[in-house]
Parts: sequence; structure tokens; C-alpha cells
Amino acid sequence: MAADFEKRSYWHDRFTSEVSFEWLVSSQSFVSFIEPHLQALSRCGHSPRILQLGSGTSDLQNCFRARGYLDVTNVDYEPLAIERGRQLEHATFGDVRTKYVVADATQLDRDLAQDLKFDMVVDKSTADAVSCGGEAAISRIAFSVRNCLTDKGIWISLSYSSDRFNIEHLPFDVEIIARILTQKAKPSDPDVYHHCYLLRPK
Repeated sequence: MAADFEKRSYWHDRFTSEVSFEWLVSSQSFVSFIEPHLQALSRCGHSPRILQLGSGTSDLQNCFRARGYLDVTNVDYEPLAIERGRQLEHATFGDVRTKYVVADATQLDRDLAQDLKFDMVVDKSTADAVSCGGEAAISRIAFSVRNCLTDKGIWISLSYSSDRFNIEHLPFDVEIIARILTQKAKPSDPDVYHHCYLLRPK
């Protein structure tokens, strides 16, 4: 039976016991795809403002902080995930300097300050989880992200799907910037890839 990834009750139950988990690839690997774009944004004269969607129990915020990026807001609609994120950051650095907010990735304009705009939005398989609610759910997260990006902001999304954003009226131009070969159980298994998307507002 498939997990109910689109349901809050699933995540509440999961985070009751889960302390740390990385979806698809390590945070270090994911940041290697993000970093060139962060450096380009940094050349605009200010430290990029970053939003992590569905932060869960990932340590991605720690990777950003270790590289000097402190203007990071981590959102998840499960309060337990927010607490886990704070704990992970404190365990690594001895304090908490990035931000944590209980917010729904499909309704960011409701849960975040409406005048708060980000230079970069990132997610590690959060869009995948949202997609379990169907194409309408993907459309909601896409427009939610668009509304909180600066005009030159970008969204980098890691997905197991090769057509995650193949929907009508998407408010982004979409490019695959990396295909990550997954580990095989047997040499004879077919090649399976994860996909790192770069989305720019239209």
C-alpha cells in the first residue's frame, strides 16, 4: 500500500519518531547543484534570501549555513518537522540562526508575510509529495512559489520524476540541470535517474 504523502496525518506520525532523513540524495549532493546559482545571485550585491519548502528532517539548512548563507527560511506544515529542524541546526552549530516557520507550501501567501520575497526557493522531493494530490496540487504549489519569488528569483526542485512539472499553465520555464543516477541493487538493473529542475518565472 502506497504511503499517503499528501496527507498531514502521515507526516505527523512519521515525524513523531523520525529525527533525520534525506530524500533522494544527500544535502551535500543537492547543494552542489544549487551552489553555482547561489554564487550568481550573490554577485547581485546581497546575500540571497533562500526558502526551503518541506524542510522535514533534512539537514539542508545546515549545509547552507556552513557555506555562509544565513538568510534561510525553512517551512513545513508539520510543527514536529520544524522542531526537528531546529534541533538539527542546534546540534551542529550550538545555536539556531536560520528561520523556521510552520507553513503550507501550497499556500505560502497565506502563511508567510505577503511582502516577503525570496531569491531562491528549493525543495528536495516536496513537489513529489504534493503531486500525490494530483495535477491541481502541483499547480497550487507552483503558483504559491511564483508569488513569493522575486522577478529574477529561481526555484530548484529535486524530483524522482522526469515529468514532474509537465502541466498546463505552469508559471515557469523549466530546465533539467542535472540527472542523478540512482544506486542499483544489481548490475543488471535498468538505469534510474533523479532529476534536478531549474524553474524561472515566465
